[in-house]
Amino acid sequence: MHYCRVLLAAFFTLGATQAALAAAETAADPRYTWDLSDMYASIEAWNRARDEVTANFEKIEQLRGTLGNSAGHLYEALQLISDTERKAGRVLVYAGLNFDEDQRISATQERRQLAFILYSRLGESTAWLQPELIAVGREVIESYIKEDPRLAPFAFQLDDSLRNAAHTLGAEAEQTLSYFSQSFNAPSTTYGLLANSDIPWPSITLSDGEEIRVDSQGYSYARSSQNRDDRKLVFDTFWGKWQEYRNATGMVLNSHIQTQTALAKARNYDSVLQRELDQDNLPPAVYHTLVTEVNKALPTLHRYFRLRARMLGLEQMHYYDIYPPMVSLDKKFDFETSKAITLDAMSILGEDWVAMQRAGMEQRWMHVYPQPGKDSGAYQWGVYDVHPYLLLNHNDDYSGLSTLAHEWGHAMHTLYAKQSQPYETSGYATFIAEIPSTSLELILQDYMTRHAESIDEQLFYLGEGLEGMRGTFFRQTMFAEFELALYEAAERGEALSGEGISKIYGEIQRRYHGHDQGVVVVDDLYNNEWMFVDHFYRNMYVFQYATSQTAGTALYEKIVTEGEAGVENYKNLLRAGGSDYPYKLLVAAGVDLTRPEPYQAMVRKMNAVMDEMERLLDLRESQARGVTQQSAH
Repeated sequence: MHYCRVLLAAFFTLGATQAALAAAETAADPRYTWDLSDMYASIEAWNRARDEVTANFEKIEQLRGTLGNSAGHLYEALQLISDTERKAGRVLVYAGLNFDEDQRISATQERRQLAFILYSRLGESTAWLQPELIAVGREVIESYIKEDPRLAPFAFQLDDSLRNAAHTLGAEAEQTLSYFSQSFNAPSTTYGLLANSDIPWPSITLSDGEEIRVDSQGYSYARSSQNRDDRKLVFDTFWGKWQEYRNATGMVLNSHIQTQTALAKARNYDSVLQRELDQDNLPPAVYHTLVTEVNKALPTLHRYFRLRARMLGLEQMHYYDIYPPMVSLDKKFDFETSKAITLDAMSILGEDWVAMQRAGMEQRWMHVYPQPGKDSGAYQWGVYDVHPYLLLNHNDDYSGLSTLAHEWGHAMHTLYAKQSQPYETSGYATFIAEIPSTSLELILQDYMTRHAESIDEQLFYLGEGLEGMRGTFFRQTMFAEFELALYEAAERGEALSGEGISKIYGEIQRRYHGHDQGVVVVDDLYNNEWMFVDHFYRNMYVFQYATSQTAGTALYEKIVTEGEAGVENYKNLLRAGGSDYPYKLLVAAGVDLTRPEPYQAMVRKMNAVMDEMERLLDLRESQARGVTQQSAH
């Protein structure tokens, strides 16, 4: 089951484009909403399924102490737990999707809470499993796997459990920790309420007379305004309001960091970073090599900002100048057109890919358009026994088209893994998850650039690609470096206040943006940007966006240069699901992210795109001069 949110793609506001309003009117059309009856025919059926899961908890508890009796006993316990998790997953996905259609409805809020409570109780009922497996020992477990072929689907799970022996507590301690699972999530829940519900967001009037509410959606929409005064007003209003809550938000984030630091210590880890990387058996060199190589590449990022300043006609870039498009594109992509373009672009991946994606797109797997109360952004959530579901907020622009391709990368990953893997090894790690999504964006971008009808249109797509590399490769690494700095401060016993956190963030933010070199001026107020990023409550998650884009770029290059062999290599990675540790799967596909070469290739690609854009700009200016001279004659 993979749950991906693209937080900065496809936000909408009531004051957005006319296309968005038209899309909202279309939202009720069943063709553009998902069909949750594929999971359960009714709420009553969902309730029965939840009861069935609950009934298994006692059965699981009764198997405590039996794992070492025989291979058959081990299989019986693992199969019951797997079946229960499978059913609980479907219960959770249904409740989550139903809630995200309209988050204002009390009944769906309560069902979602019940689903999370169910998952918490499942964790409690299985807390004894790993300590008991470790007590039985690797030698006995491996002999059982050889003896009983029914244990084959569980072999990787068992190896992973035994690998964590040094960080697994005794059965009683594990049981006790399981009771606190919801409490450990309290800082994240508190932050969500603060950011999305409790802060009284102000409204402003833009230069064209449009009034917008500067909440997260309004900020994301209006920060890309072509009017520079509007952009500054939006930034100052949004971050000024956040500053009023900096003490409280700092305390919430600090409580999360302190909780995670304590949990890492409790499990005998030297740091939170070590714990998080160890979850997927990732070498620490992946994280450190990423940060090192990105810092070496900051001159390339600064080159991008200077190119952006040239294209926007600015003598001095400010932080509020990052988001407006460098070239306007007067072109709309309605949803049916977006589907057709996406399928045509993916023909590079073979007929089987296109046929499977087309078949999925013709079903009611997607919730397409914005509507009041709907969750913002986009994600894919897969159900092994059913199919993937995709939440979109399509606005008939290129961002909507690109988001469609991104989320179908996740969906196709889910489908290929389901084809080749049993349930137990079908779920893939986050370290792998963002690779197909980012690579499909690259495929789409190259396709659109090739089919562009003018220099300006080419510049638009190339500029979007550059902005994607900035936002994912550089910005997410900046977040990762900041997050690591916070955890290391806490692990040294230092205090973290809202003001102190802003100072740490500001120093890294200014270095990345070349503030001291006069590349991008970052005002003090914008050091509060960390308060906007809910991913900091997901523990060393953000670096995987940057590594995934790096790997996705490398794999796409193999597709382009090696043809069918590169395509098959790519699909084999998706088919592998979670059958091995993600680092090993990626190395088998030809990409080693502990080495600097993949990151350096990413930087070279960014420079090559800028080379092409500068060539096109020079050509456009030359043509303009020629037209001017002809007019003079």
